[in-house]
Amino acid sequence: MDTQRLILFFVFSFSLLLLWDAWQKTQRPAAPPLAQEAKSQTSVPSPATPIAPSAATTQAAARPAPAAAGGERIRVQTDLLIAEIDTLGGSLRRVELLKHKDSQDRSKNFVLLDPERRYEAQSGLTGEAGPNHRTPWRAIPGERQLQSGQSALQVRLIGDGSDGLRVEKTYTFKRDSYLVEVALEVRNGGPAPVATHAYFQLTHDGKEPTQSNAIAGTFGAQSFVGFAQFTSERKYAKVQFADLEKGKADYARQAHDGWIAFVQHYFVAAWIPAANLGREFVLERRQDGTYAGRVVLAVSSLAPGAATQIAVPLYVGPQEQRRLEAANTSLPLVVDYGWLTVIAQPLFWLLEFLHGLSGNWGVAIILLTVLIKLLFFPLSAASYKSMAKMKLITPRLTKLREMYAHDRAKMNQAMMELYKTEKINPLGGCFPILVQIPVFIALYWVLLAAIELRHAPFTLWIKDLSALDPYYVLPVLMTVTMVLQTRMNPTPPDPVQAKVMQFMPYVFSVFFFFFPAGLVLYWLVNNILSILQQWQIQRMFDRDKPAHARR
Repeated sequence: MDTQRLILFFVFSFSLLLLWDAWQKTQRPAAPPLAQEAKSQTSVPSPATPIAPSAATTQAAARPAPAAAGGERIRVQTDLLIAEIDTLGGSLRRVELLKHKDSQDRSKNFVLLDPERRYEAQSGLTGEAGPNHRTPWRAIPGERQLQSGQSALQVRLIGDGSDGLRVEKTYTFKRDSYLVEVALEVRNGGPAPVATHAYFQLTHDGKEPTQSNAIAGTFGAQSFVGFAQFTSERKYAKVQFADLEKGKADYARQAHDGWIAFVQHYFVAAWIPAANLGREFVLERRQDGTYAGRVVLAVSSLAPGAATQIAVPLYVGPQEQRRLEAANTSLPLVVDYGWLTVIAQPLFWLLEFLHGLSGNWGVAIILLTVLIKLLFFPLSAASYKSMAKMKLITPRLTKLREMYAHDRAKMNQAMMELYKTEKINPLGGCFPILVQIPVFIALYWVLLAAIELRHAPFTLWIKDLSALDPYYVLPVLMTVTMVLQTRMNPTPPDPVQAKVMQFMPYVFSVFFFFFPAGLVLYWLVNNILSILQQWQIQRMFDRDKPAHARR
């Protein structure tokens, strides 16, 4: 029994230490702006050079737009978002999500694309001839707000390049959708044939967003912030800013399918070209210290007077599983469930199903806890039976310790014989708890990554299950249940271990004061059910005490 307790103590402590280490990483202050960035923002980049059809550098897309310059801002509003398009570059510079609140100020909407962060969605043609994200574009007058009963809204801009090239860029916004289609209609008005490439690019300043949401900022595994790519050959790959800084980023440069995205906690922006279309991917740190990720597509050779169109959807919104899957079947991979995805994903599906039945995420967590408890009921019952037997023979174990206090080998042999006689497995209580630890960590990842639980209320004072309990009611109740459960267990014969086990609930409870309310709710309900189950089993053994507690 002593070995069992020590194993559980070290395993659970190690799990909490892992979460603590991840919390430290999450809370690390953001790096200060690079000096080079400040210098480069004051200068206008030089004109780009033409790009060879197979080149991956695409210099026209690589150069940043001037920070201080700007054109007319076109404000577009749908039922889900407010977007701003800048006629200087024709870029989507700002996207405000109407259904999601800001992490720091719940009175404001969350802003995803943001010019202050240099977080923009840019597009155009590569090389000197074609209009790009530094070219002035002209807006064609039209509707700017999605009206009731209207399914889609289009915004058109025209950009002129050299050699007679003209591009009409069309943004199509749809009702109840975060998917924006960006189409480039390229027309050759010159006297000679033209072959060029189109690029679709995301830029970012590389600074991690401020994590004010409690689940991301308290004992949370570090949520990934950076570029991500998917191809059928290389599958899903994350690219760290540090790897781009060192020029060691590992990703697919060329592919016939796949997408590129910028991922942050709860939200994502992704360019998703059609499948079976050759493409090049470029991820880099630019001269001004910002970062760019783009996909480059070939535009068919255009004879004089000819035109062609290339369109790429842009998903810009929350990491809601169903919307991501509707946009692209592989896009849900951006939801980061960590190394326990194989457990976390089914947990989320089950939690979402229970939410559909109850209409409350807190109730869904309680129902999920009950189902998990029922699943592990046979294992838990065996564990509690083992502990009940151990509690009955504790006086005999104490006598053996006293009898063989100076001969540890004989003491261990006598204890093992006693276990064998009473048919007790001293490690019988470990396995059920060890099995539940991965579930505990996986559920934590679900609460960390699932935006569906962000700002989700439970009842009364719990307004956000992904944040801390503001009045620490749940952690206090959690501490009480842990103390009660410890007192129901047999007291270790060794005085030192007895002291350790006495204070262990209080030590662990400190961690739960910094866990999100949803996770504390899960563990609290689990503890209550465990106490009831253990109490019932203990009653059964108390009735048979004479048979088990032979002297």
